[in-house]
Amino acid sequence: MDSPFMCYVAEAISKQGVRVGRFNFPYMVRAVEEGRRRPPGAINKLLTSWEDVIRNVGSPLKAGQKLAIGGKSMGGRIASMSTHPEYVSALICLGYPFHPPGKPEKLRIDHFVDIKVPAMIIQGERDTFGNQEEVKRMNLPSRIEKVWLADGDHSFKPRKISGRTLEQNMDLAVENLVAFLHSC
Repeated sequence: MDSPFMCYVAEAISKQGVRVGRFNFPYMVRAVEEGRRRPPGAINKLLTSWEDVIRNVGSPLKAGQKLAIGGKSMGGRIASMSTHPEYVSALICLGYPFHPPGKPEKLRIDHFVDIKVPAMIIQGERDTFGNQEEVKRMNLPSRIEKVWLADGDHSFKPRKISGRTLEQNMDLAVENLVAFLHSC
């Protein structure tokens, strides 16, 4: 939750009037405490963590308030599997891991047909977890909006030769994210 990417996005959307909350999965808490990378662990544990957060944030919402959930990469993947609680009104995935890099046959999209809330995926055009050409062939539900960031990688960073900057791609991601949330 304290990565430069997440801090940038959270600060930028909060400046647009969107209330933001962030959390770390238990494996990340432990990694921060120990000062070393850790594997994420079982999907069921990650889902339980996400759904605990949704319940804790969603249950005290006042009438008219809405809860959008999302995350970067694996956080977005787990969020996309957690859209069924009644409190969830929208989903945003930043750099969705459609497949492991170099393994486009191992898709992580079967659950997309079960997503009933408005959803947006913001992805770099050349993301190794699912680039624009690969994703076009996936036949995703049309209700899932997709935003492609020019020449962006998994963290939206373009190559220098593209003439774009990371800040331009991040700002475009934030602009689209905020517009999507307001439309929900």
